[in-house]
Amino acid sequence: MTDSIMAEQTGSNRNKIHPKKFALWVACASMSMLFAALTSAYMVRQAAGNWLEFPLPNIFFVNTLVILISSVTLHGSYLAFKRERESLYKGLLLISLLLGLAFVVLQYQGWEALAAMGIPLKLNPSGDFVYALSWIHLAHVLGGITALVIALIIAFSRKFKVTPARKLRFELTLTYWHFVGGVWLYLVVFMALQR
Repeated sequence: MTDSIMAEQTGSNRNKIHPKKFALWVACASMSMLFAALTSAYMVRQAAGNWLEFPLPNIFFVNTLVILISSVTLHGSYLAFKRERESLYKGLLLISLLLGLAFVVLQYQGWEALAAMGIPLKLNPSGDFVYALSWIHLAHVLGGITALVIALIIAFSRKFKVTPARKLRFELTLTYWHFVGGVWLYLVVFMALQR
């Protein structure tokens, strides 16, 4: 009887989520609530009137493609890591970082495009919301870029070896990067549909 209880306890321990993964999911949930609150405020403010209608600059759609491709390359890097294909893992990880940096540059160009369209900050709440949503999102992207830089330092400075600790670290980075990519996709679709 005690053997079956021990087996049940051991089995249930194997099915539990790692505390660091759980903490990341809680953080992602709270960030999701932040963006949900901001987009809700956007809709409430839009309904109040004095709302300037303007098309979202095309650079934001290019930006979306860049961050989604970076998510794909990072996932490919993770799969290569698990399959012990060192050079592919490192190469795709580097490409993911470069795409993340390209996203930052394109985001800045998006703000310049808004200003060139006559939508500077503090002209109208509609433009201010676009700036605020994209700035807050960019702050989260910079956190992801920091994680990618750390992953690259580890990849190139330590001997290649698939260990549970490295796998967990990579999974946390991957989950967060997929999250910020998904949030940006949500924001762009939301803002495009509100025009």
